[in-house]
Amino acid sequence: MRKIFLILAVLSVQFFISQKKTEAKSENKKNTIENKNDALSLSKKEKDLYHEKFLKFIAALKASDRAAMDALLSDKAKKMVTDVVYKKLSTDIDTNKTFEIVKTGYKPLIDGSSFPMIQYKYSDDKAAEPKEIITAVFEPDGKILGIKPYEIRK
Repeated sequence: MRKIFLILAVLSVQFFISQKKTEAKSENKKNTIENKNDALSLSKKEKDLYHEKFLKFIAALKASDRAAMDALLSDKAKKMVTDVVYKKLSTDIDTNKTFEIVKTGYKPLIDGSSFPMIQYKYSDDKAAEPKEIITAVFEPDGKILGIKPYEIRK
C-alpha cells in the first residue's frame, strides 16, 4: 500500500509541476519574421553608399591605382592587404563588366560582430544562380573591410 501511495505521489507531483505549452498567434510569428528580415537588410541610403564605394574600388583596381584602393580600405584591411592580394583580385574580378546587386544584409564575423555586406554578380550573367559572386563587406562608415570573389561550382 505504501508503494502505491509513493508512486501516486511522485506522479501527481510531476503532473502539478509540469508547465503548459502555449503558442503565439500566427500573426505574431509573421510580424516577427518580417521585422527580423527588415532589420537584416540594408536601407537604400546605406546600399547606395556602399555600392558607390565598391564601384570606386573597382575603378581603382582597373587603373591599378594603389593609393586610391588604400584610401577606400578600412584600417584593419590595410594591415593585411599586399600587392599579391591586389594582383589576385585583379585577375579574379573582371573589371570591364558591370555589376548587379544580388543580395544585401549583414555578414557575421568570427568575433561575433556583424558588418554590412553586398553580394554582386556580373550583369551579363542571366542564369537563375549566378556562376560568379563577389561579396563586399563594409564598415558602417563605408570603408571596405574585404572583397571576396568566388565561383559557384555544382
